[in-house]
Amino acid sequence: MVHSQNIKLGKVTIVGAGDVGSTFAFALVQSGNATEIALIDLNKDLMKGQVLDLAHGLPFFPPLDIHDGDVEDYANSHVIVITAGAKQRPSETRIDLLQRNAQIIETIIDDILTQNSPAIIVVVSNPVDILTYVALKRSGFDRSKVIGSGTVLDSSRFRYLLSRHCGIDVRNVHAYILGEHGDSEVAPWSMAHFAGMQVDEYCQLCQKCGNWHRERARIVEEVRDSAYHIIDYKGATYYAIAMALVRIVGAIIHDQRSVLTVSTLLEGEYDIEDVCLSVPCITTQKGVEQIIIANLQEKEKAALARSASVLHEALINLRSKK
Repeated sequence: MVHSQNIKLGKVTIVGAGDVGSTFAFALVQSGNATEIALIDLNKDLMKGQVLDLAHGLPFFPPLDIHDGDVEDYANSHVIVITAGAKQRPSETRIDLLQRNAQIIETIIDDILTQNSPAIIVVVSNPVDILTYVALKRSGFDRSKVIGSGTVLDSSRFRYLLSRHCGIDVRNVHAYILGEHGDSEVAPWSMAHFAGMQVDEYCQLCQKCGNWHRERARIVEEVRDSAYHIIDYKGATYYAIAMALVRIVGAIIHDQRSVLTVSTLLEGEYDIEDVCLSVPCITTQKGVEQIIIANLQEKEKAALARSASVLHEALINLRSKK
């Protein structure tokens, strides 16, 4: 496990007490993964209200300490999860959020650096891939220690839709979304399988679909547009991302060596350089311990390269505005 004497094992500091941060805190409290939760927000009344509301439920949760936080909590945190940022507006793409949120992330990272924090940093704020890159470069940390929530949620959505379409328990569906957490994300069908059987092979046996290729396109479109639909319906997404964050943070705290599609800096993997995006990663106490190089089909590799190009262009635009 983690050896640094500065780390309080199981302590999670959540930056941002809004919809995502507070829902994640609620899910994390119930999970039993954390021993301590510090909640930080510039809106002190919101922060105090969220903490008090959660604390009143402690008799029903696994034992832990939950409290108002400040920058000093960074000093001994095991994991710091950054959810703070401007909300995504209806019809607004994640890339549109870039300029508004980059400055917020840099300020938070500066505060973390002043506390000499040894924590693993998980960025959730959108656009998550760009902001993970911003956080990593601002921190100067090894790439393993600053990761984004990436497409862990998108992959969950993909698995859910496949399970509904094919009538298979979602826990027996294995599939991933790669690339940007956003409009250019990639669904590599060559990596999707049920019970060890590749999805195309399974569908030949199943033969429930009239047109499987059309259904595939519909499923990918629904995965990609899910957040937009939910934002149109109720203004924000927070339940599923909260559960995805519990999965990521649990893998780090308990050194689970889980394969998760978190956003990480690529340095030549998949022939992609100097951009953060999601690929399968072995996630441990160290953050990203290993990037798994999947044997993608040529068209899937090309789609991943296009996704990286979209993110590269956004980074160029960000630098040009500074």
